[in-house]
Amino acid sequence: MTLTIFCDTTFPEEALRALREGVAGHSLVFASARTSSNLASGALDPALLEADVAFGQPAVDGLLGSSRLRWAHLTSAGYTRYDVDTIRAALTSKGIALTTSSTVYADPCAEHVLAMMLSMARQLPASLDAQRTTRAWESALRRERSFLLRGQTVLLLGYGAIGRRIAELLAPFEVRLFAFRRRAEGDSRVTVVHEGEIDRALGEADHVVNVLPENEGTRGFLDRARLARLRDGAFVYNVGRGTTVDQGALLEALQSRRLGGAYLDVTEVEPLPADHPLWSAPNCFVTPHSAGGRRGEHLALVRHFVENLRRFERGESLVDRVL
Repeated sequence: MTLTIFCDTTFPEEALRALREGVAGHSLVFASARTSSNLASGALDPALLEADVAFGQPAVDGLLGSSRLRWAHLTSAGYTRYDVDTIRAALTSKGIALTTSSTVYADPCAEHVLAMMLSMARQLPASLDAQRTTRAWESALRRERSFLLRGQTVLLLGYGAIGRRIAELLAPFEVRLFAFRRRAEGDSRVTVVHEGEIDRALGEADHVVNVLPENEGTRGFLDRARLARLRDGAFVYNVGRGTTVDQGALLEALQSRRLGGAYLDVTEVEPLPADHPLWSAPNCFVTPHSAGGRRGEHLALVRHFVENLRRFERGESLVDRVL
């Protein structure tokens, strides 16, 4: 079985070499204009209409216009532009499988979240601020404000590959774990929370970790009313999408010091404008959409695709399949 594989992503040389080697025996064609960001849609390209498999960020119009395509594999964990009811229905009717690279981003995103949870618990940001400014030796204050994760309650908003990895990393800390997800199934590590139970779970959580993708059902999910249900001193973390949180309401909760703090790797507008008040809000920490990053990221993306390609060739179930 010889497949025509379309790719619209720019890869560094090592990853490109691995891609060529991994698809040997198939026909690999590249878009005339390739994207360097896995957050941006590729342009509509005639070569996509002649492909059996698409790898990268293929244009939605190209997927819908193809009569030949059988599988599209994304270089991102998110799939917002494809996660629309009408588009999902159209892809399903055409028999096009859709997979993501969530597994590639599970470890770095989970470690990023855990690092921030631990740094907040151990008051590391405050100590670093003191080191870089006043160099005050506030030992008693740091000790008084430090806490343990053990015994605390963590609510995961979203329980895909990244959420599951966060749960695995938190297991040794003996936290109480809840997970909200679109589908009902979970596993022994977490108690699954349904739509009607989310308000109660928010009120019990010491830490709310948002890994929700952006779609019609999640935009503004953590809105003013739900943020108001959080207990005083709770922490909010967002490594999902910025549009799923009401940033204005979050800012107010931070400025009033009702929340213990917030860690944001994603924001509603990216880059976050330099004059945005979240940069200087009390106990708010921002990283530049870097939670999923690591050395060798592009090579890992290619290897994930090639492993799925082997499965596709054998007619086996695909990893990270969302459609």
